[in-house]
Amino acid sequence: MKEKILYNDLQPKCACAVGLDLLGDRWSLIIVRDLFKGYTTYSDFLRKASEGIASNILNDRLKKLVSLGIIDFRKKESDRKVKEYYLTDAGIDLYPVIYSLQNWATKHVDFQYTERTTNWKAFNDKVTQEEVIDYYIENYKKIRAENFGF
Repeated sequence: MKEKILYNDLQPKCACAVGLDLLGDRWSLIIVRDLFKGYTTYSDFLRKASEGIASNILNDRLKKLVSLGIIDFRKKESDRKVKEYYLTDAGIDLYPVIYSLQNWATKHVDFQYTERTTNWKAFNDKVTQEEVIDYYIENYKKIRAENFGF
C-alpha cells in the first residue's frame, strides 16, 4: 500500500475539511476530471479545457497535485521538454468525488450542458451509480495502460 499524504496540521480534523483543504480549490478537480478525459500535457489543459485556466494557476495546481501524489508525469519520448501527466491510483480514486459533484449539479442546478455533460447525464440516467463510476475508472485505466504502459 502506498504511503498516505502527510497532513501537517496535528489537531484533530474532520475528514471532509481535510479533503477540501487539499483539493477544494476550483482547479484541482477540474484537472483531475480532464485527466479522465484523456488530457495529458500542459497544452491540453490550457487549450482544450472550456473553463480557461490561467497558465500560472495551471502550473501551480499541476505541481501541487504531483506533490500530493494525485498525479505524476513522465517526459515525452519525442520531446523531453514536454511532460505527460497521468492519474496515480490515488487520483483514480477521486472519480467518485467527480461523479458526485456532476450528479449533484445536474440534479440541482439549471445550466446549459456541454455535449460531454449531456452524454454523461444520459448514460447516468440509464445505469446505476456504480456502473457509471466503474466505467469511467476502467476506461481511464485502459487509457493509462495504452499511453503509459501500466
